[in-house]
Amino acid sequence: MSEHVYHDICLHITWHTKGSLPLLKDAAEQTVHQFLRHRCAQTKGVFLHGIGGMETHVHLALSIEPFVGISELIGDLKGASSREVNKEKGYKALEWQRGFGVVSFGRKNLPMVLEYIANQKEHHAKGSVHERLERTVGEEIPVWKREKGVEAVEVEGGGENG
Repeated sequence: MSEHVYHDICLHITWHTKGSLPLLKDAAEQTVHQFLRHRCAQTKGVFLHGIGGMETHVHLALSIEPFVGISELIGDLKGASSREVNKEKGYKALEWQRGFGVVSFGRKNLPMVLEYIANQKEHHAKGSVHERLERTVGEEIPVWKREKGVEAVEVEGGGENG
């Protein structure tokens, strides 16, 4: 990326296991998180700030360079992680649900987003989830789309399991 371009693109991304089944228990969760950490580190233009989640879903906070395609990145992370887990297990142990949620946030909100991700289990147990960071389908029409008369549509990801 050119040194003549300013960018500060922070994203919160979440996606669910197929059918929101509790597939990410104990060692499976650790394996998936470790794989996603490694995959992000190996992906040009991607910097992972934090990862967490529940038995049914994953949360990532990351920064990207402007040339990184968000849908392509998420499709790659989902597809590669399920392939790796299934290869390691020798059977179809992990499938991801179609779609994902992605929201941008300012760098000043990074500590709040990281705290939310790190304390997922506590937030869910107390019922104190942050709806914007949990959403994976386009249930509500963003203001800019309402003003243009655009209807709500489901957000879907790319990739093999995207």
